Amino acid sequence: MDHSHLDTSKVYLITGAAGFIGYFLSKRLLEQGCNVVGVDIVNDYYDVNLKYTRLKQLEFHDNFTFIKGDISDKEMLNSIFEAHKPNVVVNLAAQAGVRYSIDNPDVYMQSNIIGFYNILESCRNYPVDHLIYASSSSVYGANKKVPFEETDSVDNPVSLYASTKKSNELMAHTYSHLYRIPATGLRFFTVYGPMGRPDMAYFGFVDKYFAGQPIKIFNNGDFNNDLYRDFTYIDDIVEGIVRLLNNPSKEENKVSHRIFNIGNNRPEKLMSFIGTLENCLSRSLGREVQFEKVFEPIKPGDVPATYASTDRLQEAVGFKPETSIEDGLQGFTDWYVNYYKVK
Repeated sequence: MDHSHLDTSKVYLITGAAGFIGYFLSKRLLEQGCNVVGVDIVNDYYDVNLKYTRLKQLEFHDNFTFIKGDISDKEMLNSIFEAHKPNVVVNLAAQAGVRYSIDNPDVYMQSNIIGFYNILESCRNYPVDHLIYASSSSVYGANKKVPFEETDSVDNPVSLYASTKKSNELMAHTYSHLYRIPATGLRFFTVYGPMGRPDMAYFGFVDKYFAGQPIKIFNNGDFNNDLYRDFTYIDDIVEGIVRLLNNPSKEENKVSHRIFNIGNNRPEKLMSFIGTLENCLSRSLGREVQFEKVFEPIKPGDVPATYASTDRLQEAVGFKPETSIEDGLQGFTDWYVNYYKVK
């Protein structure tokens, strides 16, 4: 079976289409001739100009319909399902960010709980072939056992953001069980790349460098007990999603809900990641770059290691993320220097 084959007769509804993953997924589907309906509230959690830049690039395509709206608005969402009858739904709309959830809990409940509930209700009332939704590696919380496997217990979330994502998995399971909605949850591990999210650390490091400011590294300055992160390049994430789109779980008499990690399976020490970022930016600029560094204590809600087992994904769709951080970060810094016209 060719897992990367896309059924172009289907309508794909992508929420969070102006977001980082939503944009690249929409772009890939549109380029392959699919009909895409994109929904996004375009909030200002980070630079809206970047979101509008992404949208502009999608709106070139005749087979793209954009609706500015909030998934927590049930009537609006139902009217989209009524009008467009999507066959496949990819829910990437969410209030993102672990640290932000500590100060702004309301928006997480609104978007990640009420919004996702509305998506499930719409999929029940207007049956779909497949619902794919974003979960997060943060559901593993303070788990010590690595790599994280989908079968591990995820009962110890350390941020409200993680709790909302764990809740999404539970809600999807219930709806799948009650209404036979084929659903797939994806636990993303630190996604990065060009046109990425400015609130992510790697992006912020480069911003700080050009602003002449030091970067803050939250590891207590403890290099032996360094933070590990499983950084996953955007193209690998999109490839994983595309292979799953028309490949819902079809096991008879079982709940058709599955969960997959999408990670790089090669955790990087934060410090070597930063070193690679400096090297890539040096190449993009044609001069040597070194960040000024300040070490700070680890923040509440942060976890020491994120590290994905990707066996389950590979078994299902014959793919695992492979992009090295050297190649991935080069793609990011080349884009950054070009987009922001920095020297």
